[in-house]
Amino acid sequence: MGTLIPLLSGARQPQDEWDRRVVQDRHLRERVMLRGMPLYKPIIAAINGVCVGLGAELIQATDLRIAAEHATFAVTEVVRGFMPGGGSTVRLARQIPLCKAMEIVLVGEHMSAQEAYRIGLVNDVVVPADQVMPRAEALARKIAANGPVAVRKTKETVLRSLSVSFDEGFRIERENADFTMRTEDAKEGLRAFMEKRPPRYIGR
Repeated sequence: MGTLIPLLSGARQPQDEWDRRVVQDRHLRERVMLRGMPLYKPIIAAINGVCVGLGAELIQATDLRIAAEHATFAVTEVVRGFMPGGGSTVRLARQIPLCKAMEIVLVGEHMSAQEAYRIGLVNDVVVPADQVMPRAEALARKIAANGPVAVRKTKETVLRSLSVSFDEGFRIERENADFTMRTEDAKEGLRAFMEKRPPRYIGR
């Protein structure tokens, strides 16, 4: 935030090719913050330190979040005189209780990893800090052991259903559930369950 925000506000002039691209290409900024692009592959964040401003906004685009005990979180833009523009005003209130989301974006104070866990912003707080990445990798391995089509379609269904009516959400769910049930992986998963062995998924 110390270099990007001054660049975007005009307080700092572009100094290299990357700076010029960021200033000129709004779509690049959108992609960096994982906006406007359907991404149905699970994303896991491992937070091992200060997660403030755009960093705190970026983790809101992830699916699972593991934090070190010493990690801190804050969306501090209002303290600096501008509003969060990396997704917090849209994503955060859909992920945690509204009153806590409003406190985070309107007050701008830092919170501990334990508080982030208590309000549901992160999935787990890990001690010691060097276990953050192994814990995130363990979650990734568990997800990777599941049926890849089912994982992708499950995430797609959750994300597409967030902003539609229940009826439309159920329609999306039914459509994707029917699709996955017809895959080779679904047949293999049921066979493996009946034969009491690990499934061998092929992603089809």
